[in-house]
Amino acid sequence: MIEMLKALALMNASREVIKVSCKDLGGRLGHSTQTASRRLKELEDLGLIERTVTKNGQFITITEKGRDLLYAEYLDYRKIFENANTIKLHCTVFSGLGEGRYYVSLEGYRKQFREKLGIDPFPGTLNLRVAKEDLIIKKRLDKEEGIKIEGFSADNRTFGPVKAFKCRVNGLQAFIVIPQRTHYPGDVLEVISDKKLREVLGLKDGDTVELEVIL
Repeated sequence: MIEMLKALALMNASREVIKVSCKDLGGRLGHSTQTASRRLKELEDLGLIERTVTKNGQFITITEKGRDLLYAEYLDYRKIFENANTIKLHCTVFSGLGEGRYYVSLEGYRKQFREKLGIDPFPGTLNLRVAKEDLIIKKRLDKEEGIKIEGFSADNRTFGPVKAFKCRVNGLQAFIVIPQRTHYPGDVLEVISDKKLREVLGLKDGDTVELEVIL
């Protein structure tokens, strides 16, 4: 029903009276002429459109009730898509391998963290294991560009690029950092902040947190 009403609105029936052919309308929606005619009758019976049939064809306009229904649908889609630039993940805190402290302390990364993220990070990462049911959502991070942290060379070693995402851990602002060559499995995220997150948030291994990621 709403599909048919939307098609009529896209033909400008919410603004004026339009001439409609059931054959053309059915073609737009992939319906038969008979189905289109039946759906129009249903919309008319519900008071969502006004329809006048003459020898020259049928003329339709969407009523105020029909516009109200479309507007309610629009508000629902706004709720969906206006928050599409954030995702929420539920994670468990765990102790890492200690490598996060080393990498975050490297000046080649720290300089870019200061310039691009606006923080001088605490030397260490908060290690989070994403809940199994949220892994499908986490995969979105693989497709997003994020904030690019370039790789560099130092002490005869090459350090790969990293991408970062602004996030909130239990409401506290921080950044996810995802190395191109990670030493952790795919269910793990490393988070940096200018604060020692474990201490500020009172976290210990096994605690669960809500991670809101801004894409």
